[in-house]
Amino acid sequence: MSEVFSATSEDTTADRPASTSAGTSADRPAGRSAEDTEDLGRARAGDDAAFNRLVEPLRRELHAHCYRMLGSTHDADDALQDALLRAWRGLARFEGRGSLRSWLYTVATHTCLDTIESRGRRALPMDLGPSSDRAVLGDAPLADVAWLGPYPDAGLGAGGPAARYEQREAVELAFVAALQHLPGNQRAALLLFEVLGFSAAEIATTMNTSTTSVNSALARARKIVAEKVPAPTQQRTLRQIDDARVREIVAGYSTALERGDADALVALLTEDVTWSMPPLPHWYHGLAAVADFARRIPLTCGSWRHLPVTANGQPAVACYLWNDGAGAHLAWSINVLTLRGERIREVTSFIGPEHFTPFGLSASLP
Repeated sequence: MSEVFSATSEDTTADRPASTSAGTSADRPAGRSAEDTEDLGRARAGDDAAFNRLVEPLRRELHAHCYRMLGSTHDADDALQDALLRAWRGLARFEGRGSLRSWLYTVATHTCLDTIESRGRRALPMDLGPSSDRAVLGDAPLADVAWLGPYPDAGLGAGGPAARYEQREAVELAFVAALQHLPGNQRAALLLFEVLGFSAAEIATTMNTSTTSVNSALARARKIVAEKVPAPTQQRTLRQIDDARVREIVAGYSTALERGDADALVALLTEDVTWSMPPLPHWYHGLAAVADFARRIPLTCGSWRHLPVTANGQPAVACYLWNDGAGAHLAWSINVLTLRGERIREVTSFIGPEHFTPFGLSASLP
């Protein structure tokens, strides 16, 4: 997200115009439709159907906000459900001076902050220790770590190409992983300002603090995220590569695994490639270490089948591994690919069938 930061980092104290993708200053009561006004009155009177009509167009973007805050699709599900319940119960407190969208973001942000306080941050294997030089056989999952998860980005940025670019950039894996290193208040301030277009004054009101505190939180958050998020963003990288070429890279990666072709796989990787597999704690950095891991484990562990998907605004592959007992290929991992130019510089394999349901994928392939 370094491109986003460079556009705004010099003026955090001003109440700059809000982004239209956020719907804050650009979506004030004057722009509210008669139908929405009528539904709002009905919802305040206890009509849950009217409330659902008001909320439904915002549900996807609110869910993405919860994911950015929490780093987990399942936590985002729970947080959004809780936030909408809080909003429904507290609708009388919405005075209508601002937009309903802004108010719902406030409720969702506070709900996520409560979750962060009780559960802490989510991690990737890189956060736990150094990389391994050789394949670690028998690597066991760490169940006591809250792991970062992938995000199905279908439907993000429905407002047009520019909105799709911005929304998908804001769920890229490196950015969401970097957010996990921020305290909750800094995480919220950064997302509300940089991604959603709230002004510093609006954020101060949302978070019950001062504008000075918000600007301080933004400065600290930017510094940490800028150190952890490589440039350019994946969205910019993908826009510089022909879509057909991206599909070729994904197909080549899948085919190499299915055929057990180590040379074909290595040819797709950068020299400084990394491969991690949460919830397994060990990870690999550099072509030699990754090639050793690939040859000794995924290329020899059985029969694979793959489906191309997108996750976190990036090309990804749903991996199914053959199971003799089931007589089918079973859901194994969602592999998110990070590209540099036309090569893969990072593979993040999110292991577990629980990741497949949010993508609308089946648990097995016959």
